[in-house]
Amino acid sequence: MKKEINLSGGIDLDTVVDNTNKRIDGRKADELREVKFTKDFITSAKGSVLIEMGNTRVICNASVEENVPGWMRFQKVPGGWVTAEYSMLPGATQDRTQREATRGKIGGRTMEIQRLIGRSLRAVVDLKKLGRRQIYLDCDVIQADGGTRTASITGAYVALKLAVARLMKEGLLKEDPVIEGLAAISVGIHKQVPVLDLCYLEDSAAEVDANFVMTSSGKIIEVQGTAEGAPFSKDELMQMMDLAEKGIGELVEMQKDVLG
Repeated sequence: MKKEINLSGGIDLDTVVDNTNKRIDGRKADELREVKFTKDFITSAKGSVLIEMGNTRVICNASVEENVPGWMRFQKVPGGWVTAEYSMLPGATQDRTQREATRGKIGGRTMEIQRLIGRSLRAVVDLKKLGRRQIYLDCDVIQADGGTRTASITGAYVALKLAVARLMKEGLLKEDPVIEGLAAISVGIHKQVPVLDLCYLEDSAAEVDANFVMTSSGKIIEVQGTAEGAPFSKDELMQMMDLAEKGIGELVEMQKDVLG
């Protein structure tokens, strides 16, 4: 069950894309929502950014520990580790979401998303160059209107780069372990129209819901795609891929701007 809910004033789902294929917020099918990065949002973190994609807002913090997980110590695996934690704050949705700490366990959705964030970031990091340390990326959703996992990945990459730059400035790293850029975006099909960067209303009504994680060079890290009703075709998949490549390319350029 989806936990993100409508922040757009209760507009009927049938109006998300009308008969002229106009989207609910006036965007074109291949247009991102308004995107904003605010770096150094939390000054106590090694790297921090607030990412805003439409009404979705996620705080991404990078923390560094000068040790490695126990399984790495025992197996003597060279290098370090990058991992992530994800959470949605109670006030992020119209209906309060209970803190998972209160329930005493992490939900399946949360576990799946934080594993996705972690393995996405590790795909663009040379762990041997990181040294015997680990970087935690904490992604906290403060407002949810669709695409929280993809916004978390895109923001976490910026937080990671900021943390690495700080480690290099402090002389703790001799070279940048980040191999290339990384971003993620949601794509879907609604009323047979492929659309980029779905808000909650679009996501809830879509026939196909997909998430793409890609590098700045266009390589694929992960594709998550689900038909909510009838199966989708290979041609439709390629249309969604084209939209994802366009959106991720634009996000990568925005990341470069905020990182200077």
